[in-house]
Amino acid sequence: MMLTALRRLAGRAASGTAHALWRRLRAAAAVTADRPGPYAFHHLGERTRLAFPQGTVFGERYISLGARCVVGQDVTLTVGMAPGLDLGPGLRITLGDGVVLGRGSHIVADAPVDVADDVFLGPYCYVTSTNHSYDDPARPVGLQWPRAAPVAIGAGSWLGAGAVVLPGARLGRNVVVAAGAVVRGEIPDHTVVAGVPARVVRRWSAEEGWQPPLRTPAPVPWTGPPPGE
Repeated sequence: MMLTALRRLAGRAASGTAHALWRRLRAAAAVTADRPGPYAFHHLGERTRLAFPQGTVFGERYISLGARCVVGQDVTLTVGMAPGLDLGPGLRITLGDGVVLGRGSHIVADAPVDVADDVFLGPYCYVTSTNHSYDDPARPVGLQWPRAAPVAIGAGSWLGAGAVVLPGARLGRNVVVAAGAVVRGEIPDHTVVAGVPARVVRRWSAEEGWQPPLRTPAPVPWTGPPPGE
């Protein structure tokens, strides 16, 4: 009995130590403007943080990250089809201020991808300005030259978990993209889109408000006591 109890205590101590070390490692290996690690971004804004572990990151000199951005764990930011390519002048990935990229999301760019201020991406979103082509039926799709077109996501927009934004898509301001939707083409301001391909399912105007009307009242900030009290 005593031996079993000692083993349990040792196991708990080892678990606690491992978790403490992992927390310290994550804090030390996060990327910020003061601690850029191995990355040489074109710009890395004040109070922006890339959580550790980072996903695949290359082509940093073509990537500009604004201030107060939160880039979650395992987020991929890649420019070009492979590391080390010379793509000439100009940026390819631009994040405005206050952008949030959820865990496991990807931004993959050949043509420019412009994400405006205060855009929130849920986990595992995929935004790309390049896509495979399949014009030649005799050649493997993966070996054919891809198509590329710029992507723009307007300020204040929100992409739900697993959303996909394809080359050439242009989202307006405060657009809501439902989880799992696949977006292409032009999306107007103040709309909600859903489906594959994504279609407008709700829109707002100053004259009519939200149509169809929202089914629940607008939430209000919690003013009660802290949880647990």
